[in-house]
Amino acid sequence: MKRLLQINPVLRVSTSTGRIMQEIGELALNNGWESYVAYAKGRDGVKPCASQIVPVGNVWSTAWHGLQTRLFDRHGLASTQATHAFVRRIEEIAPDIIHIHNLHGYFLDYRVLFRYLSRCGIPVVWTVHDCWLYTGHCYYYSYVGCDKWQRGCNHCPQKKEFPASWLFDRSARNYVDKRAAFASMPHEGLVFVPVSHWLEGEMRRSFLRDYDFQVIHNGINLDVFRVCDPRGVVAKYGLEGKHVILGVASIWSKEKGLDDFVAMAAMLRRDEVIVLVGVKEEQKSRLPRNIVAIGRTENVRQLAELYACADAFVNPTWQDNYPTVNLEAIACGTPVVTYRTGGSVEAITPETGRIVEQGDVAGLLGAVRDIARRRKADWQSLCRAHALAHFDKNECYADYFRLYDALMGRRSNK
Repeated sequence: MKRLLQINPVLRVSTSTGRIMQEIGELALNNGWESYVAYAKGRDGVKPCASQIVPVGNVWSTAWHGLQTRLFDRHGLASTQATHAFVRRIEEIAPDIIHIHNLHGYFLDYRVLFRYLSRCGIPVVWTVHDCWLYTGHCYYYSYVGCDKWQRGCNHCPQKKEFPASWLFDRSARNYVDKRAAFASMPHEGLVFVPVSHWLEGEMRRSFLRDYDFQVIHNGINLDVFRVCDPRGVVAKYGLEGKHVILGVASIWSKEKGLDDFVAMAAMLRRDEVIVLVGVKEEQKSRLPRNIVAIGRTENVRQLAELYACADAFVNPTWQDNYPTVNLEAIACGTPVVTYRTGGSVEAITPETGRIVEQGDVAGLLGAVRDIARRRKADWQSLCRAHALAHFDKNECYADYFRLYDALMGRRSNK
């Protein structure tokens, strides 16, 4: 029986990477594979999961890793003993494929891991959800317009952003360490899977440019995210008679467009309201009264109803790869308005939304009002049809299994 081992710091299905890893694991089980998922025990605890779980480290190793990150900018270079123990566990499992999602998460020493991966002969698929693996520090650089990662990082303008370092800037050394570790892999044994064409283009200018790339867009559960009756959330949040402009994020920040929503709120008519999901308690008091702030929800049915009740889903992100929230909104029958940012535009067609230049808040609102002039039922049918054709998680993730088979075929032909 074939064995799949996936690696990601979190299992939680409320996070996009945790959900994707679990869903790929479930598909593996349905196809007769054994499925294992490795995660940061010190960050995520034990969660319900169909795959066999492989905890990495503990609370103490995670805390030590956090301290090394905050003080010395050594993210991904601590948890050394935990990583050695994890390597021994990999040898026990003897997987046919190792599928990496994220390594940044305070749980692994990537030098130890890649020293093993570069010599063990197990094919590796690495789904690239952000830019951390080829920069000296940051996981996105679009907001500050930095291109140092193309030549060699130094004097990082985002030292205090995730993974934040309060004291030292080690970006130049981190860049060298990552290049030495990740580029040590034999080219025939590693394929990078950027989840957007934008990120593929960026990586082809990085020190990983000579490896194989295959874009596989993320998918979603179309049985969960679907056109549904929104009257429950309309009544719950007092949205009757309002044109609803929806925004959803796991963490709201300037980069995610929180300030842009505040600026938009000042332009709204009395019959328009902004609803933001994922707002922290300390942020709520700073928002204007015509923004309805909702905390992060684990209730996906309520989230689907919120998507369905909106005239438009607005994603004013300034840096992003291939945001799942865009897919979820479209699957629920709601068109998306987004900035021309990274891979955020790749799910948008004239039938599913509008694209606005970065920083044009008035343009965002104008696009929303243009969308609202058309019957919601018309948008619902167009958006849902597009989602069925392009976003089905089973169809999207089947591409991974074709890639696994190709890589295992390379190995057996050696």
